[in-house]
Amino acid sequence: MTTHQLLEIGKPATKVMSVKKTVTKEGRTGPLTITTVQQDIFQDRVLIIHEEQDILYRAAGSDPIPRPATSPTPLQGPTLDVSVDERLLFRFSALTYNAHRIHYDLDWCHREGYVGLVIHGPLLAIMMGEHMRRNDISIVDKVFDYRFTSPMTMPQTFSVVPSQNGLQAGAEVRSAAGATCAISTLADACLNG
Repeated sequence: MTTHQLLEIGKPATKVMSVKKTVTKEGRTGPLTITTVQQDIFQDRVLIIHEEQDILYRAAGSDPIPRPATSPTPLQGPTLDVSVDERLLFRFSALTYNAHRIHYDLDWCHREGYVGLVIHGPLLAIMMGEHMRRNDISIVDKVFDYRFTSPMTMPQTFSVVPSQNGLQAGAEVRSAAGATCAISTLADACLNG
């Protein structure tokens, strides 16, 4: 995600979404589909935010996902703790128009190989950016890149912590059990292209 400017509150904005590609693969636990979605947000016809997102869909009946290992790196620096329960998952699904049942239907989660409700990846990404914002780190003219290393399931309180190079360089999301489930980096945007 590249933020060229901050969105202006109260000013109309236009979001243009498109599917760039879809690929079907065989993963460690069964078949999966990866869809790359491009999202551009404009205000006054000026591109404000550009994002490309790879969304992973697992097939029903896939093998259970192995539990992630806990991180060997202890928590350091400022920490943001976020409590997630079923209501928040349902509301975030509604807010983002995400109808995928893995976020609110426990029986469906089990059919897809998850042990519990899946906490939204975009929620983890937003909270990494929010931790930076709360610590006065701007994302304007920066590329905020993130990836998910393991699904986070079941209601819990997770922690957002600075990356090993400090919060100015990125953040990590750690589950209540101490597993690193998402990582991000923050770097200067290439102004020439």
